[in-house]
Formats: sequence, structure tokens, C-alpha cells
Amino acid sequence: MIWAKSTLVDPTIAAHRGRIVKTTGDGMLVEFASAVDAARCAVEVQRGVAVQNVGVPLNVRIEFRIGIHVGDIIFDDNDIFGDGVNIAARLEGIAEPGGICISDDAQRQIRGKLDSPPFEDMGPQNLKNIAEPMRAWRLSVDAKSSAYLSGDRSAETAQPLALPDKPSIAVLPFQNMSSDPEQEYFADGTVEDIITALSRYPSLFVIARNSSFTYKGQAVDVKQVGRELGVRYVLEGSVRKVRDRVRVTGQLIDASTGAHLWADRFEGGLEDIFDLQDDITLRVVGAIAPKLEQAEIIRAMRKPTESLDGYDYYLRAMSNFHKGGREDISEALRLFRKAIEFDEKFSSAYGMAAWCYVRRRANGWADEGSSEFSEAAQITARAAECGKDDAVALATSGIATGYMFEDFELAASLMDRAQALNPNLAMAWHLSGWIRCFSGQQDLAVKHLERAVRLSPVDPQRPGMLAAIAVAHFAAGRFEIASSLAKTAMLEQSNNFMAALAAAGANAMAGNLDIATIAMVRVRELDPTFCFSKVKDRLPHREPELLARWNDALRRAGLPE
Repeated sequence: MIWAKSTLVDPTIAAHRGRIVKTTGDGMLVEFASAVDAARCAVEVQRGVAVQNVGVPLNVRIEFRIGIHVGDIIFDDNDIFGDGVNIAARLEGIAEPGGICISDDAQRQIRGKLDSPPFEDMGPQNLKNIAEPMRAWRLSVDAKSSAYLSGDRSAETAQPLALPDKPSIAVLPFQNMSSDPEQEYFADGTVEDIITALSRYPSLFVIARNSSFTYKGQAVDVKQVGRELGVRYVLEGSVRKVRDRVRVTGQLIDASTGAHLWADRFEGGLEDIFDLQDDITLRVVGAIAPKLEQAEIIRAMRKPTESLDGYDYYLRAMSNFHKGGREDISEALRLFRKAIEFDEKFSSAYGMAAWCYVRRRANGWADEGSSEFSEAAQITARAAECGKDDAVALATSGIATGYMFEDFELAASLMDRAQALNPNLAMAWHLSGWIRCFSGQQDLAVKHLERAVRLSPVDPQRPGMLAAIAVAHFAAGRFEIASSLAKTAMLEQSNNFMAALAAAGANAMAGNLDIATIAMVRVRELDPTFCFSKVKDRLPHREPELLARWNDALRRAGLPE
């Protein structure tokens, strides 16, 4: 301590116009003319200590905690007293070793005036002997950030790692914003679960937990994290415990630009904290996976055509697929096939192409008398063959296997495998719902489909999910529920043929013939060729009595013979 005080602390305090009021053991109380001077001095001291500690064993290192507050003080001889002093002392107590903790009043005065990474918001803190919670901010100064602060930007300007050929993400440790340090395990466990869940997506490149956690407790520059880890996206967040409730926030950032792509807040009770942790993981992963895909699609659309490679063709195809129109699906199929030309084992591209064939058949867009059926069979077989460990390929080949070729046992086994590989993949639960419905498991179908909606509540395929739930309720005889869901699906996607068909059939069986007739007009607008002979093609129920019910319902709705 003696060398640090005489060669570093005292000169730095003097250089920033500070006055040492008193020393207490290995601590001291210092008064400054301004908050900016105090913060600059604190950063310089911590930077110097961090540099001196490089290579020093942990058990003999010197590490300071520093607290800063702006407030009224009382002078008494050569000492000072008052809330300003007390709050600064309490802030020092919650600072990390090597860190600085400041009050919200101090943060407002120093914002933008320091040559340092920004202070991190800790939220309201319960300080000992202070009546009301106080918002606090923190900064950790380690050897890496010391080089930054001293003007050595070699880490910043070093050649960044090359980005992988698929969406890449690092999940940083979530900040524990609670005054209870025991909540640290909950924050860390939540992050580990999210990393594990994301790692199940073969289409993502996910940085391992051990690399992500090297940033724990540090003030990080997201752009620098992107360069150091070689990722395009960073997920960061915080955990706060307030009485018997826990609140988790998360935000997804494009590390190349610093732009925020998504942010949300999750809250729950502490009565079963591990179930809450699982629920948060489920919702975070379900929310950010579509955002990652959307961000990648936008990025791919900006690339010049001549620079496209297989994965970018795949992303462009996904963009068209989500639009859902006849020409969109045809273009998506063309682009998925183009992607396969670059990689003959591109299992997800095979699977999505198979789903395109399903969509064409379901909407009446398939070319009659063409080789489309045999082409679909080949594509579906390749998806299952190449995608044994690809949940997307398994789920999409499963829907084609069941819907087009009516092998429901094989389709169900492919869905089961997809869900086991990636239980957070909304697509797998969505397509499984259709298969369970057509194979006579209506209640299981509803359960799977509702899970899909929960996993991805803003998914581009949500109207299709709702239409599927409506069809399953129709099959179970719950016509009012089916009609309500079909109406919602039609409002969200007016060109969804299955939603219109479900609305016509369910309303007819519920006695709402006026609404059923209107829905049938929309069915005929979407497919003028639709007739009773094609009902089995669009609704391949295994049970003959369900097909008879559909024929009866559609006849009541006005489908011509």
C-alpha cells in the first residue's frame, strides 16, 4: 500500500486538485472541487494500479474500491461530515475490487467528459443506513481497459477475427443489479442456459460460455467484443431482484454498428426460481432467434448480386418465403435450389425447398400434370438424408413426408427428432402440429402449436400457426374456438388459404352462415379451382369421418359441387 500511495495515489490526487481529508487504515477520504476531477482521478488511480498488478500473483495484489458522490458536507476543523460523505462511503462498499462506483448525481455531471468507457447503470441500490434506494453507476478498470485509457489502442486496432459464414453471437454475462450478491448465481445460470439453447441451432455460430464469461464484471465496448470474439451479434442484459420478484432485461446488438435490434423485459416470482429461469431462457431464445434471422436477411439483401454465395441465396429465399404469396414461394423455391448448387449437402435448404412444395400444394399452386410431385419427393428425401442433425431439415422434411406423401409415422418420428435436437425451434413445433392434427391427435396438435406461438410470438409464420390451431379445433369439434382463431389468422395474413378455409368451415358448423359465406368467397378468390375433389389434397386427414365433416361444412358455406 505504501508504494501505491506515495508514487501513484497522492500525486494523482494533487494533479486533479483534490484534498486528502483523512486516512483510515488502508482507506482515505478525499474532497474534490468538481465531480469531473474526482472521476478523472479515480480512473487514473485505478488504471495505474491495474497496470502495476500485471504479472503480480493474486494473493499479493493491491486493489482499490472507490466511491464518488456529489452532495452537501459539513466542515468541522479538518474533517468533513454529512450525507455526501456517508453515501460516497456506501458506494465504495458496493464497488468491485479495481472498480469505481458513483451516484446518479455524479454521473449526470461527468457524462461525456471522461476519456474512458462509459459507466454502467446498476439501477437503484439499497445502501446501508440510507433511507431510500439510490441509483448507482459502475466502471471496472482492468489491464485491458487500462491500455485503452492510457492511449494504447492496439487491442482496438488489432486485426479482428474473421466472421463465420453463418450468424454469429456472443451472450455476455448479465449484470446482477440486485443489492443481494447471492443473485449472481441466477444471472450466471440464466446466461449459461441461453448459450446452451442457442447452441442447439446448427444455423448459428455461438461463442462458448468460457469465452463469454471473460468479460464478467467489466465495462465492455460491444464493438470491441465483436472484434475480439469474431461475432456479428452480442446479447447483453441484467437481472434485478426486488423483494419476491425477479426482473430480467435483454438486448440484442449488432456489434458491427452498435445498433440495437431487439430489447425486452421478463419478470416473475421467486417461489420457484429455476422454473422462472427456464421460462426466461425459453422466451429470450424464442424472441432473438427470429431477430437474428431477420437481421441476416436484411444484411444479405444489401449485398450486390454478383457477390452472393450459397448462404446468402438461402437468406434471400427465406425473405421471399415469409411473404407467402404465390410468386414469393416460387421465387423462394428457385433461390433454395440455387443455394443447394453451392453446397449439395445444404440440409436446411433442401428442407425449406420441401416446405415450399407443401405450401404450393396447400394453396393450389402446384403445376398439374408436371414432375413437381417427384421433384418434391427427391428434395424431401435429401433433406432427411443430409439433415440427420439439423432440426430445420428434419421438421421441414417431416411436413412434406406427412402432408404430401401421407406417411404420418415417419413424419412424426422426424418431428420428434427435430424437437429433441432443438426444443426451442418454433418451426419444429409448428409443423409437428399440422402432422398431429392430420394423424388424428388434435389435442396434441393444439399443444404443439401453442408452444410454437409461445416460442416465437412475432414469427412471420404466426398466421399459419393460428390457422393450424383452428384446423385442429375444427377436427376436435370446437367450432367457435376454430372460427375465432381463423379470423385472427386472416386479419394477420389475408392471403392465407388455410385460414380462409378454416374460417369458412368452422363458421358454417357453428351456425354463422353469413360469415362462412364471406370466408368462402375469399377461399374462391385465393384458389378459383378449389372444389370438393380437392379437399382431401388440402386437408389430408387420416380419419374419413373428418373429411366428411369438412365436405359438409364447406357445402353449407357455399362451395359449389
